Amino acid sequence: MRREARGFTLLEVLVALVIAGLALGALFSGAVTGMRSARLSLDYAEAVSRARSHLAVAGIGAPLVAGTQQGDDGQGFTWRVTVQPLSTTALRNASPLAGSTTATRVSLFAVTVVIGWTKDGGHRQVELTTERIGPAPAARP
Repeated sequence: MRREARGFTLLEVLVALVIAGLALGALFSGAVTGMRSARLSLDYAEAVSRARSHLAVAGIGAPLVAGTQQGDDGQGFTWRVTVQPLSTTALRNASPLAGSTTATRVSLFAVTVVIGWTKDGGHRQVELTTERIGPAPAARP
């Protein structure tokens, strides 16, 4: 007599469950990693936006002064702006009506903005650097 198989054996069912469990575990792990990466990407985008804002106002309303300023930017972000003079030169302004020439001293400044934050036990930061022209610092006697 011939016997027909009418289903799966217990061993086949257990192997299928183990394979399905491993596949779901890998899928879940990938989803969690993707969500963390997306959140980190948003944090970096926000930090770059904040750094650009600090760069945009550097030298606006007040002349650039060599030194470092820092503070709290809110929502866990901190900022630090460093200004360093690179070179100074005199620009000659010729006034054809008055028949005279005046010189204005200007400096080239390196402006660096660092935005930092702490997330998931690690400190992260974004640094942007640019150069700006501004009035030369007063000469020291």
